[in-house]
Amino acid sequence: MNSPLAPATTLSSSPAVQADLPAPTAADFDAALKGGAYAILPQFGVIDANGEDAATFLHSQLTNDIQHLDVAGARLAGYCSAKGRLLASFLVWKSAETIRLLISKDVQAAVQKRLSMFVLRAKAKLVDDSDKLLVVGFAGDVRGALSGVFDALPDGVHVKVDDTAGSLIRLPDAAGRLRYLLVGPKDAVEAKLAALDGKIARVTPALWDWFDIHAGEPRVTQAVSEQFVPQMINFDVLGGVNFKKGCYPGQEVVARSQYRGTIKRRTALASVAAGRDAARPGVELFHSDDPGQPCGMIVNAAASPEGGVDLLTEIKLAALEAGSVHLGAADGPALRFLPLPYALPTEV
Repeated sequence: MNSPLAPATTLSSSPAVQADLPAPTAADFDAALKGGAYAILPQFGVIDANGEDAATFLHSQLTNDIQHLDVAGARLAGYCSAKGRLLASFLVWKSAETIRLLISKDVQAAVQKRLSMFVLRAKAKLVDDSDKLLVVGFAGDVRGALSGVFDALPDGVHVKVDDTAGSLIRLPDAAGRLRYLLVGPKDAVEAKLAALDGKIARVTPALWDWFDIHAGEPRVTQAVSEQFVPQMINFDVLGGVNFKKGCYPGQEVVARSQYRGTIKRRTALASVAAGRDAARPGVELFHSDDPGQPCGMIVNAAASPEGGVDLLTEIKLAALEAGSVHLGAADGPALRFLPLPYALPTEV
C-alpha cells in the first residue's frame, strides 16, 4: 500500500553539531575505557509526541511498531521518504503519556516539520522539547556510581526505568563497556550529575559518537539523509524495522528489499588513517578494482584512541570480498575493516 507522498524537497536543517564537537583527548578515552565517564550530548534533539492519537500517528509514519511500544522499553525506528530512503533515525520510548523521540539534532527541525504536515486530523502534536531536557550518556564502569543515585537500573538492552530525573535507558555495550542514556528535565538531571561528581569523569560528547560506532548502531545525520534504505544501515538486524506492521512511507521499497533478496549493501565497522576533515559522514569510498565509481559511503565517523578515525561505512558486500577499499578515491587512504559486535544475516 502506498503511503502519502511527502513534498519533493530535500531536508534543510541547522548546522551539524557533530562537526563542532572537540575530539576526545587521551584522558577522555582513559576515563571511559579504564573507569567510568559521562557526557552531556548536544548532538541529539528530542521530539515529544502528545495526544490520544500520537502512537497511532507515529505508527503510520515510522518503520517500527510504535502502537505497542512497551512502557519499560525503547526501540530504534526510522523515518523514510516515499522511495524508502531514511530521512532520520530515532530511539523511541514512552515517558508517562508522552512518546519521546531522540534524533540527530542537525535534522530535527526539518524532520519535525515534515512529520507535522501529515498529522492532519489526528489528535497528536509534535513538540521540540530539546531546550527543556538534558541528554546524558554514561559509559564504562558506571554501574556502581549510578546505583548510588538511582533506585533501579535497567538490565537488558533497550530496557528503561523511569525516575524523577527522567528515563534511564540501557544501550548496547560498545568496546566491551556498559552504556546508559539519561533523558529528563534539566534541573533534575543536573542534580543527579552533581551527586555523581568525583565518582565518574565528565568527557567530551564526541566520545559518545565513538561508542555508538563501536556498538554498530548507525545514526542518520544531515550529511547522509535520504541515502540509505534501512537494511543498508543494518536497521533490520538491530530491530529498527517491523516487517509485520502496517504501511508507512517507503514501506513497499523496504519490504521488497527484504523479501526479494536484494540486500547487497550493508554497514561495516572500519578505521582509517586520516583526519576528521577527510573522513566524515557522506564521503564516498572506492574499491581498488573499480576506481571509477564509489562502492560505499561513510555513515558515521569519530576520532579513534589509536589515531585516525573509526567509521561506520555503508558498502557493497562484494567490495569486502577481495581487494581494498579507500577513502575518497581509489588512491586514497585504505580502510581497515573490523568485526561488528553482532552478526549479519547471510544474503542470497
